[in-house]
Amino acid sequence: MTTVGEENVTGATIWLTGLPSAGKTTIAYELADRLRAAGRRVEVLDGDEIREFLSAGLGFSREDRHTNVQRIGFVAELLASNGVHVLVPVIAPYADSREAVRKRHQREGTPYVEVHVATPVEVCSVRDVKGLYARQAAGEISGLTGVDDPYEEPETPDLRIESQNQTVQESAAAVHALLTERGLL
Repeated sequence: MTTVGEENVTGATIWLTGLPSAGKTTIAYELADRLRAAGRRVEVLDGDEIREFLSAGLGFSREDRHTNVQRIGFVAELLASNGVHVLVPVIAPYADSREAVRKRHQREGTPYVEVHVATPVEVCSVRDVKGLYARQAAGEISGLTGVDDPYEEPETPDLRIESQNQTVQESAAAVHALLTERGLL
């Protein structure tokens, strides 16, 4: 928690996990716009941008994916502990990696919310925002999370969103409502 003038400003990490093309990033940017409009300090740590700038050189082995998630978790906690609402739309396929990030936040006393964007692989493969599912089906790539590489769904996320059943605005509103309920806004 930081102090701005006389006002205490609490940040938080909002981690959106789910399959490729589940809607994580779209929901994160919609929520970011909403929070900024309310005067909140917000950063989006987009998984693709992190891979390009912070985790360049890492592959997609289990170990490299874990390292990537831990790097993102470190930056997210650092920002959140300084009054920023950090939205993290990252696949983070392994439960132990996500749990390590949650524990880092708990140790530091920094609020952490896990949102599972639980869009079925059949819907994600139709959306196929980056063409990954088509490339995997054509044999051009392997190791696609949820298809031929594991995705360990969160057992007890703070919020589960089925993005195929609601609009982006409704999904962002659900996260906003949870943050409000928890006193994080």
